[in-house]
Amino acid sequence: MKKRVIALAVIAALGVAACGSDDNAANEPAAEPAAEPAAEPAAEPAAEPAMEGVDSSKPTIKLIVNPWSASRLNVEVAKNIIESNLHYPVEITEVNENDAMFTGMADGSLDAVLEIWPSGITDAENAYFDDGTVAHIGDLGAVGRIGWFVPQYVLDANPELATWEGFVMPTAAELFGTAESGDLGRFLATDPSYSQFDEQIITNLNMPFEVQYSGSEPATIAELDARSSAGEPVVMYWWTPTAAVAKYNLVKVELPAVTDECNASAGASDGGYACDYPEDVLIKAASGQLEEKAPDVYAFLQAFTITTDDQLEMLPAFEIDGDDPADVAAKWVAAHEDVWSTWLS
Repeated sequence: MKKRVIALAVIAALGVAACGSDDNAANEPAAEPAAEPAAEPAAEPAAEPAMEGVDSSKPTIKLIVNPWSASRLNVEVAKNIIESNLHYPVEITEVNENDAMFTGMADGSLDAVLEIWPSGITDAENAYFDDGTVAHIGDLGAVGRIGWFVPQYVLDANPELATWEGFVMPTAAELFGTAESGDLGRFLATDPSYSQFDEQIITNLNMPFEVQYSGSEPATIAELDARSSAGEPVVMYWWTPTAAVAKYNLVKVELPAVTDECNASAGASDGGYACDYPEDVLIKAASGQLEEKAPDVYAFLQAFTITTDDQLEMLPAFEIDGDDPADVAAKWVAAHEDVWSTWLS
């Protein structure tokens, strides 16, 4: 279309020149039509800047983080090393500790989780390990213990609360009661998505308590801080390793010993649990597809090891001081190259 318009314009111009020219002008050769300006090539879309050390042509590794502090720090350490040394982009995906974590790894939409507490794995979730769609890739290196915790000052004033029998007595309900719990004592739970048996323990051991959920780990810490500052009693779901145990001088209550019957009840989710939480040797898991997708990352995650002491080294800065978890992880990586370099070999 542009060429036709220009040609017509040139013809019209020549006609005007012929009609209005004198003899000398008529003998002059007609001017060549002006060449159409060459179209400038379309600009290439600006490429997004790649992260330093990351090769954007490699597939993205999707690591699962669960809603507690140590899980976040484990993943930030792994992300830092994978991106800087294996050069894969890493995406952190927040997923609750539930079936979605396993279905995501099974279908390949999620690649790995670095901290699973085995006591919370159900029979339905174990089926993913059995059929190979999710791979057990070894122990993390840390040992965890969930349980009921009270501040030491509670036991100093009420030594009978060192064991579960003390919580059966009506005086315990009165001591731990709140406006919301009425005649019952309040048991402070955390995130309702966590694997936990406290409602079953209370019901099956006939304790005059009710479970109230704070909603998150930070909310539980805020409540614990307020109660401790006022010297008020609190009994709560908590775990080790965490920085809060040392800061608030928390002591674990002795619940009934773990039995085979309780383990079977936990696996079947039948509501019959009436024991303490078992000690958990924390494990790692990956999608059954990850080894083919990124074999070097798969091998790295198999070797990846964070011990209880490693976690306790990082947790205070994140849990207590409120530092950014990526910065906390980066400092750990900078200080421990002798440790993590072996995971790459």
